[in-house]
Amino acid sequence: MLKLAVIGAQTLLGRELVGALEPQDCSVLPLATGLLTKEDEEGDLVIFAPVPALLEGLDVAILVDTPQDPELLAAFPGRILDLREDADPKTAGDPMPLAGTWPPTVLRFRGRAALDQVLALLPKLVSGIGDLGGTHLRSVAHLGDRGIDALVAQSHAVMHGEDPDTGALSYRQAFELVPQPPRGSLLEVRTPTFHGDLLILNLRAAEGQSLGKLDAPEGVKWVEAPPSSRDVAVSSDLLAHLALAEGGRTALLTLGFDPILWGVLRPTLRLLGL
Repeated sequence: MLKLAVIGAQTLLGRELVGALEPQDCSVLPLATGLLTKEDEEGDLVIFAPVPALLEGLDVAILVDTPQDPELLAAFPGRILDLREDADPKTAGDPMPLAGTWPPTVLRFRGRAALDQVLALLPKLVSGIGDLGGTHLRSVAHLGDRGIDALVAQSHAVMHGEDPDTGALSYRQAFELVPQPPRGSLLEVRTPTFHGDLLILNLRAAEGQSLGKLDAPEGVKWVEAPPSSRDVAVSSDLLAHLALAEGGRTALLTLGFDPILWGVLRPTLRLLGL
């Protein structure tokens, strides 16, 4: 049986990850990032303070938040999966592979952004793609508790006629759409939704080819209508809808995914072979 620890189990992602792992064929040790708060001790999930001795004999340590003790994993001989949003690429290892389980010769991986996982899937979803551009409508779920709590607080303030505190997010999100600088041919727009991202792509066929829908790979589900953020927020699958123009030269591809359920939990279970 795989023995692992989740460091940062008191966070939104940590709680979701422990909940996804516990029904699997493994032993899960939920650890906080430091001394337990009263809320941690009284919460529904039993969490333990991060003591190096608790890591002895474990196979994998999963980082979802930064431990207060920087030396907590210094002597840990097992595998480490770093899922922190701000993980340093220089020390956190290569991005987790897009397919398959954990190679036995690798000791450390870091999480891969959900958007990068989606873009890597495109050739398996639609044939004949030559060019694309589009818009990523991004929820606050990728920021975990910080995003969820900040959007709640900002929304509450706006509804009471007050100026919202923008400190936690560094920008106003409640009841606002906030465009970000383009990433190549993709424009990110941060939306006032808690969960569920939508990627709306305009596809153009390569020269001499036409676009065509392919069989959905594992983790993807073709749907009959463009998914909403609400549809996506409760699905562990990536929901996809393709609207082909006449002749298949162009198409509108709408992809919906939750950055936690689909972007983190599902690939983590796959990587661990669970």
